[in-house]
Amino acid sequence: MAVQLEFQRRSKLLSTITDSLIMVKRSSTHILRNTDQLLGTFFQPIMFLVLFAAVFGKSIEATLPPGVSYLNFLLAGIIVQTVAFGSTTTAIAVSNDLQKGIVDRFRSLPMSNLAVLNGHVISDLFRNGISTIIMILAGLILGFRSHASVLDWLAIVGLILLFTLAFSWLAAIVGVVAKSVEAVQWLSFIIVFPLTFASSAFVKADLLSGPLKVFAENQPITHIIEAIRALMLGTPLGDHGWLAVIWCLATMAVTIPLATRLFARKSS
Repeated sequence: MAVQLEFQRRSKLLSTITDSLIMVKRSSTHILRNTDQLLGTFFQPIMFLVLFAAVFGKSIEATLPPGVSYLNFLLAGIIVQTVAFGSTTTAIAVSNDLQKGIVDRFRSLPMSNLAVLNGHVISDLFRNGISTIIMILAGLILGFRSHASVLDWLAIVGLILLFTLAFSWLAAIVGVVAKSVEAVQWLSFIIVFPLTFASSAFVKADLLSGPLKVFAENQPITHIIEAIRALMLGTPLGDHGWLAVIWCLATMAVTIPLATRLFARKSS
């Protein structure tokens, strides 16, 4: 009996993995065939990087440590901001599947409900990976220079992947609970905008004042940005590294089961 239960458990796990890979291929194909989304993936991060560097560069550079250019300071914040705003794609895709009845068609197939969410979330890694590479290349062209070692870059990649997964699962919840694509957009804006702009993405957190400073210094986005920035620039990592990892893991520990439960209830 125990052997049979173990076989059924493994069979179910293998089926979930197989179904998820099919959904990843489906979502990734949509990204590659969607010209508007591809253009956004290529040009939006470059636009943010160039505009912020040009508009705020001279005024904020004076507040930075000697020898640190604003472009070098800015890049980590723009990467994290782009990943956070890019998670809206996951929310919209989940909402579209629910609103257009595609999930109802999937229910007639012997497939895992979790596979649909896995497909959107993991394909988001693919899209955000493209955006990040484009931003780093654009930064190098504009004058960005890094002191990171190979191990530092591996740690940077790991943090970005971890943050993308955490935020994409949060976005999946937004996609499930929202009643329309329009609702997805404004709900995502309410979540992402204050977290990214009230952080150390564009200015040092200690330059802010009052409650905004307290919030910026202790919220998860700041720790993730500061960890990536420190690894890029070769400065002390401090507590930001382990705090960033804990925030991401804690977020996933809450959002993955919650998103799965809400999606199962919504699609039943």
